[in-house]
Amino acid sequence: MHVRVLRKFLRESSGSSESALVLIPLISLFLIISQVTVTIHARNIGKIVAQDAASSRALSGKFLDGDTFLHINSPDHNQNLDLIVSHSRSSVPSIFPGIQEALGRNPNIDVTGIAVIENQR
Repeated sequence: MHVRVLRKFLRESSGSSESALVLIPLISLFLIISQVTVTIHARNIGKIVAQDAASSRALSGKFLDGDTFLHINSPDHNQNLDLIVSHSRSSVPSIFPGIQEALGRNPNIDVTGIAVIENQR
């Protein structure tokens, strides 16, 4: 009696193993695509923040030690142009728990912001 019930159960659940074999790679693919999406979004937000910081520093004149200045020659003798380049670094947000430990490194996002400083002389 038990053997018949077991055979009937096995015949009815024949698609379960195939769906389980497809589900594992599908979830992995979804998590990988989600990680790439979150990383790109974090880079874009970091770029916006770095550009905003460079523009604010160019207007206010309050610079940081890590800022780089480049002089731009202007044909007008009364106007002096400088270019400020600000750098920003942040870590990549992780969706996979423990992936950074498995890779053995902590990936970073490096972005720069550029603004023109107009000095009147």
